[in-house]
Amino acid sequence: MSPMTGKERFNNTLDLKPVDHSPCHEDLWPETYQQWQDAGLLTGDFVEQFKLDLRMGGWPNNTVDLDFKPVVLEESEDTQLILDGNGAQLRRHKKHSTTPEHVNFSVTERPAWEEIAKPHLLKTDWRRINVADYRKARAQADQNQEFFCWSGVGPFEQMHPLCGHEHMLVGMALDPDWVKDMVMTYVDMTIRHLEILFTEEGLPDGAFVYEDMGFKERPFMSPEMYEEIVEPGHKRLFDFFHGKGLKVIVHSCGFVEPLVPGLIRAGMNCLQAMEVKAGMHMPRLAKQFGKQIAFFGGVDARALISNDRTIIDAEMDRTIAPLMAMGCSYVIHSDHSIPPEVKFETLQYFFERGRRMTTRQ
Repeated sequence: MSPMTGKERFNNTLDLKPVDHSPCHEDLWPETYQQWQDAGLLTGDFVEQFKLDLRMGGWPNNTVDLDFKPVVLEESEDTQLILDGNGAQLRRHKKHSTTPEHVNFSVTERPAWEEIAKPHLLKTDWRRINVADYRKARAQADQNQEFFCWSGVGPFEQMHPLCGHEHMLVGMALDPDWVKDMVMTYVDMTIRHLEILFTEEGLPDGAFVYEDMGFKERPFMSPEMYEEIVEPGHKRLFDFFHGKGLKVIVHSCGFVEPLVPGLIRAGMNCLQAMEVKAGMHMPRLAKQFGKQIAFFGGVDARALISNDRTIIDAEMDRTIAPLMAMGCSYVIHSDHSIPPEVKFETLQYFFERGRRMTTRQ
């Protein structure tokens, strides 16, 4: 097959059509990026240097109160406790990237949602639209013939910074109509602002939606709760993208296999991450859904952390080779992202071998 551009390769993959070889993408921890840059290994644009096929941009601002200035409530050598514009108190590490500790939330039930948060989300505000980042990334992708995705979060990832996972999940059980209202309010806010962005700056090639809906061996909610409460919001959002001719990639860390049928019903075209240590197994998913969606990731990042090519080869043979045998559409990526323990040369090898493994004659 003749060589394809990154844009062509990604388009065909999401359309479940043949490609010359699987497209490549990866995400670096900020510490990894800085370490490689300091060592003189990363000398320019990461996507260009590794000849990746996907570029993303346009991350929006979903904070409830955009006028609120974050307040440091406590500080130690390693952490800060910050009160943010969502009314949330989150303890963050100062020296490395990590999920913040949830300390306290102003919104824990419906009355506070309706009084404190919802009114802010009914307004249109240009500060929510990251025009500069979107414009720059879109232009770079166009110049390099890469596939360009608007990237942002869906309603699950918009809700929990406001009220915390615990209050949100208890709300699903005890007051589902409250959580449904949050879902639809956030989705409508997102669509309203994307209409402005896409009209002013032009369409992307696709949408990359972050929704971390699982933890180890379990999703955060049952498939029934997902179908009743979250799926209608996903369908509205994904229908919006499809109405613009865009495919939808959904990222979800954790074990989300039971939610995949609902995500497909909602309109997901590609599932990203498939975190091995959480219990996800890409070949098992491919057997069930390989004729309906593309797959993106699924290679245990711990194999890359080993920097041992024998271990990496075995992991790629375990995960990627079965998909190729089944004729599935696939994007080469780890099951999470690249921490600083991974050597620069290891990531180069991962992509080179992945391209060889997936090349079609």
